[in-house]
Amino acid sequence: MIPPLLMEDTESITRDAPSADALPVPGLRQDLAVLMKVRLNFFVLITAFFGFLLASRGAPFEWMKLVHTILGAAAAAFGSAAFNQLMEIELDARMKRTADRPLPSRRMDPIVAFGIGWVLCAIGIIHLAVQVGHLAAWLTAATIAIYVFVYTPLKRVSATNTLVGAIPGAIPPVIGWVGAGGSLGWEAWFLFGLLFFWQLPHFIAINWLCRDEYESVGYQMWSNGDLTGRKSGILSAIFSLMLAAWSLIPAFFDFANLLWTIVGPLLALIMMALALKFARDGERGSARRLFLYTLLYLPASLTVLVLAWRARS
Repeated sequence: MIPPLLMEDTESITRDAPSADALPVPGLRQDLAVLMKVRLNFFVLITAFFGFLLASRGAPFEWMKLVHTILGAAAAAFGSAAFNQLMEIELDARMKRTADRPLPSRRMDPIVAFGIGWVLCAIGIIHLAVQVGHLAAWLTAATIAIYVFVYTPLKRVSATNTLVGAIPGAIPPVIGWVGAGGSLGWEAWFLFGLLFFWQLPHFIAINWLCRDEYESVGYQMWSNGDLTGRKSGILSAIFSLMLAAWSLIPAFFDFANLLWTIVGPLLALIMMALALKFARDGERGSARRLFLYTLLYLPASLTVLVLAWRARS
């Protein structure tokens, strides 16, 4: 359930992390929050919420169904985060920014983490099946399976893991969409594509910023060996351009008004401009600005889409 790049520690990207000796030993509550990636999974819940909101246009808003959708999605996201960290204990222990997580630091027993992950994933899927609908539950189960059993091990094998990892990261808004009663029509696929293409520049920026640690533990990323940042910047620009083109789809189906037709592609083109600047200068500051803009793009674009979409209701 977790967009793979959102699984990364953004604090280690935007500023230098303090030394391990300067940090107090986290308590159980903090360790559980890290294990379940509570803070970063907020983005997953945001996209599921927007998917639900978009599908509810022109119909009575079912608040309790929204609550059940978010609860089920949250439980599954937290559980899959635990499984991800279980599969990468040894690698996390070798990277400075992840070595203090509860599993590599040995503050938490892997059996306990496994139990937490299994229970949360089961609760999330069952809750969605009972309270929301079987389609939402199946989508959630597929998301967990792809993220844990395909994307996570593929990171050590092929750089195509970035494309594969973007699939589970693009499903949460679709879960919200079907949770509100929407069908798996082209609108749902549009939401999927919007999140899919958005994640790729986001992924690449983080991969480049953390490439030394990724290379040291054997992760296969597009940014490996890209000292100048040119390859990573160009790839980010290409995917940003694809995002801009994808954003025009609602205009051809009378799906959103002029607001989205103008602002949606424009937001993606700004991302492309930042990516091209990064490709030209190869500076960490440029990569950070690209990364931070991708974080701003998501809530901004979804908000504009809701305003434009509901205006057509």
